[in-house]
Amino acid sequence: MLTETSSLSGLIVSLRELDRPLMAHWAAVHETFLHWVERPDFRTHLRNYVLGLPAAEVAGRARETTTHFAWCLLDDPSADFSLWLHEYKPQRDWRLGYADSVHNHRYHFSSTMVHGSYLQEHYDATVDPESGLITSVAVRSCARCTTGSSGTMLAADFHRIVSAEDDTMTFLVKSRPVTASSLSYDIESGVAHRHVPVENRLGGLSARI
Repeated sequence: MLTETSSLSGLIVSLRELDRPLMAHWAAVHETFLHWVERPDFRTHLRNYVLGLPAAEVAGRARETTTHFAWCLLDDPSADFSLWLHEYKPQRDWRLGYADSVHNHRYHFSSTMVHGSYLQEHYDATVDPESGLITSVAVRSCARCTTGSSGTMLAADFHRIVSAEDDTMTFLVKSRPVTASSLSYDIESGVAHRHVPVENRLGGLSARI
């Protein structure tokens, strides 16, 4: 059976079998995710799955951020989740920006550390009801995530990746967007931003010409 021959294919099948909408049952998603990624042979299956993907498709869906390369391994329009590898750049190549600021995401996600480690802080954030921007933050916890460790975050949660070892890589399952934008807050400058993905700006493009 598919679930017996490939851990990653088994994870995909198991995620498809969960109650819908998936974003409303993220605790079940995380439990399913842990069931597969904590298997001792999961990294081998993950590597083999990547080797079997069409290189042009993976390259076409890839994104580069200020701190890491994001490789999309699965983005089926019929599925309400996607699978990703985040390959962190060497610390010397990081540019100040999103990941090392206090921020949330537009989606829920669960992740596991394939190899390497990073220092992660979780925050409580105060959001101004009028501007919709973060006005202050307070650190809630700080921990180093190491190879094999896993975690989950909802779209309303805030965190910061302080630093990462060279060659750090994480594997993630993401929900479809829960919100239209995300927020960030730079601790040193106190500057807050709202991040709207470029595809969400397309609708008003002609009016801005």
